[in-house]
Amino acid sequence: MKTQSVCVLGNGQLGRMLKQAGEPLGIKVYPVGLDADPVTIPYQQSVITAEIERWSDTSFTQILAEHPHFVNRDVFPIIADRLTQKQLLDDLGLPTAKWFSLDHPQDWSRLFTELGDRLIVKRRTGGYDGRGQWRIAINDLITVPDDIYQNAIVEQAILFEKEMSLVGARNAKGETVFYPLTNNLHQDGILKMSVALPNQSPLLQTQAEKMLASIMHKLNYIGVMAMECFIVGDKLLINELAPRVHNSGHWTQNGASISQFELHLRAILGLPLPKPDVFAPSVMVNLIGTELNLSWLSIDLVHLHWYQKEVRIGRKVGHLNLTHNQPSKLLKALEDLKPLLPSNYQNSIEWAQTKITTI
Repeated sequence: MKTQSVCVLGNGQLGRMLKQAGEPLGIKVYPVGLDADPVTIPYQQSVITAEIERWSDTSFTQILAEHPHFVNRDVFPIIADRLTQKQLLDDLGLPTAKWFSLDHPQDWSRLFTELGDRLIVKRRTGGYDGRGQWRIAINDLITVPDDIYQNAIVEQAILFEKEMSLVGARNAKGETVFYPLTNNLHQDGILKMSVALPNQSPLLQTQAEKMLASIMHKLNYIGVMAMECFIVGDKLLINELAPRVHNSGHWTQNGASISQFELHLRAILGLPLPKPDVFAPSVMVNLIGTELNLSWLSIDLVHLHWYQKEVRIGRKVGHLNLTHNQPSKLLKALEDLKPLLPSNYQNSIEWAQTKITTI
């Protein structure tokens, strides 16, 4: 079999990790950013995928976006727009926060009446890690940008007990596989920590897999997809979908027999798609605006993934994965990590330790 190649629209850390996952398999992966040279990339014979819902617009990315082998080409516009994403969930009868489109300034009174005293405004397109979103209470002064009308949805704010995500994959044969539900902790709209525990919440796991499978089948989706959820009682509410590999699945690089990045390549290239074996609890620590500290490597369970990006406040610059089948060792490693991270990580680590102690 000749070497297969994949072009990725976008050249951020997700594209980089897809490239890393392809190397051991003999798959050449080419992340495509603003400065990509088409002459150096065999795009005509490649399968095309994307690491982000809205990629940079260049003459080359326009060619790739129209490529006949662009997997999920027709899916990205649906999920990249929060209005059509919500309409998809409603059409499938899947639970999500009650919502309306935001069309006119005079809508606010009706929206509070319909949705309650706390609202979340989200731009239909763009915006992630808390950007492009506003939380508004009934007595607040409405201070959203003037261009938001016709370009946003408004959701009922959910008093959730916890946040979880499900990462799964589907191939062209319609076969699906899933990782365990992942516990997530956000701070300022950015994922801070994830904890994955094998065999937790079997009822929620079954519920989540049916929901994500129905979405992927409806869209004839091929590849990895992530579904972020709120947990309310014994029910899941879908918050958002990501038609790509996802931050909350980074723990799979060291905590599963097949990482989400390899799984995505397998799915889009028609390679075997066995269910990944998850053999131990895992913790992922997002490194946000944090300088590189090689002392992290003094902890034997730490796997460092550094993105080679300029460190800026609020920017994801890397992550740490920790995995072990003995919870006591994982707890100790997290305790040892505390003094090596900024003070604003202390509560997050304690949150992760609490999750692990429930095993």
